[in-house]
Amino acid sequence: MFASLAAFWGASYLFIKVALEDGTPPVAIVFARTALAAIVLLPVATRLGALRGLGGRFGAVSVLALLQVAAPFALITLGERDLPSALTGILVATAPIFTFLLAFVLQGEQRAGRLSLAGVAIGIVGVAVLLGVDSGGRGAALLGGLLVVLASVGYALGSWYLKRNLSDAQPVGVVAATMAASALMTAPVVAIDPPSHLPALDAAASLLALGVLGTGVAFVLFYSLIASEGPARASLVAYVAPGFSVVYGVTLLGESFGPATAAGLLLIVGGSWLAAEGRPPWRRRRPREGTQAAPDAAVA
Repeated sequence: MFASLAAFWGASYLFIKVALEDGTPPVAIVFARTALAAIVLLPVATRLGALRGLGGRFGAVSVLALLQVAAPFALITLGERDLPSALTGILVATAPIFTFLLAFVLQGEQRAGRLSLAGVAIGIVGVAVLLGVDSGGRGAALLGGLLVVLASVGYALGSWYLKRNLSDAQPVGVVAATMAASALMTAPVVAIDPPSHLPALDAAASLLALGVLGTGVAFVLFYSLIASEGPARASLVAYVAPGFSVVYGVTLLGESFGPATAAGLLLIVGGSWLAAEGRPPWRRRRPREGTQAAPDAAVA
């Protein structure tokens, strides 16, 4: 299940790239993946009774959908027009860094340990390596990379908002509702500026896989892992998925993978780990009671 989840989330950037190269508008891609994900997740959430705690909380669900789904998905898709899919997947892995910074600044609930602060610095260096060296410093690539990093900030803000406003709701219900709300948000934009042509077979298949597998089924697997293995182990997928995105981009799309890409991958994933965990990988985390995982950094 863990390997499947990492493979599905890591493939999201491949599917986005294929749809973009076919000429599908970015907002149309976001609408398709969220609508398909909602179709998969809403029946599951209904069967589990996970939507009951969301009655009368449409405003909170809408804000969360904007912060953590609609806006980040749109920023990632816009940014990927000028970035390789592998590079996009690596940059999204900066989300735990911003989650740590927001938790420290806005919530004041955790101390800024030396290892966590070192992780932030290491991750920033990794971003600089990817955008300044690996992308060649091109203006369009720099802008695209910044959009993807901004999407990671949105994931972090969404996690903070979720904890403050919807932490008592069942996660599967929250994800299903936010996917449906995001589809409703993006539908008017697609209606005003629809795609100029029907997607080709490979683009249509990519959109279907992106929505059903990379978003809908992936979240079912994610929360199944949380239930069976615990949130700490399940959240490790955020550090494995970028590796899959690199493999897909290099082997299926012919994207390059040089020393700068490798260095950026190691710096960002390693820095994100230290920022989020505050410990090296070989040291076990002391278990905490009542920990509830949120759909944050692992979202692709």
